[in-house]
Amino acid sequence: MTVRVLITNDDGIAAPGIQALAWAAVQRGLDVVVAAPLEEASGTSAAMSAMERDGRVVVNDHPLPDLAGVPAYGVGGSPGFITLIALHGAFGPPPSVVLSGINRGANAGRAVLHSGTVGAAFTAATNGCRAMAVSLDVLSAGEATAASGGAAVDAAARVRDAERHWSTAARVALDLLPRLRSAPLESVLNVNAPDLPHGQLRGVRRGALASFGQVQMTVAESGHGFVRTSLEEPGQAAQPGTDVALLAAGYASVTAIRAVTEATDVDLTGLDEQT
Repeated sequence: MTVRVLITNDDGIAAPGIQALAWAAVQRGLDVVVAAPLEEASGTSAAMSAMERDGRVVVNDHPLPDLAGVPAYGVGGSPGFITLIALHGAFGPPPSVVLSGINRGANAGRAVLHSGTVGAAFTAATNGCRAMAVSLDVLSAGEATAASGGAAVDAAARVRDAERHWSTAARVALDLLPRLRSAPLESVLNVNAPDLPHGQLRGVRRGALASFGQVQMTVAESGHGFVRTSLEEPGQAAQPGTDVALLAAGYASVTAIRAVTEATDVDLTGLDEQT
């Protein structure tokens, strides 16, 4: 039986990463449907936001290049929202797997909490669907700072996107699909690949979550009626064996993560006996 796969992202339906991931999934014989935000929705985590027109969520057909016959939609909603409605049959038969990405920039360390790419995968897993988040390590701290200020990443960087090694991340992700399908439903595989040809990868390794991401937000300036933020590289080196360190060393990193789980190591004994 062919595996039904939803492919989504937070970079938007026109992003090159989602096209590369969809193309690779089709080549593996998967039953693919693509649904992603009409516009970039980075940093939305698992937000449930949508744009309505006359009380209806906006959904536009958006055929992808070189993928004739693959249904693809631009949706006025966040990645998490899109994933949730897909699981309820909004785009045809519900998927059994969600692949979210390929994100333009690594999603590594505990900063994955804020990622719309990872948020879509968390939403899927929380609702009983296996999911993977896939990212390509392309952003420098300088590019991230420009994006965080609300300005578009410079045109030259966008032009280079066509030359990025999206296929490397796609191949790593789809090679991991059997592991994902045998993993517990509530788990998510978070995959990060360096921007290298597949033949130049040093390998694929299990990466522990770094205590920070590749960049961290800081308050650059505050005054009456405003705050200005920026992103900067952490002041400490990544610990060996973490996802951030593996990427820097030329490895693809895979981390098994879970979203909302109950903490059982907090002492709450006796509360049920209180009046």
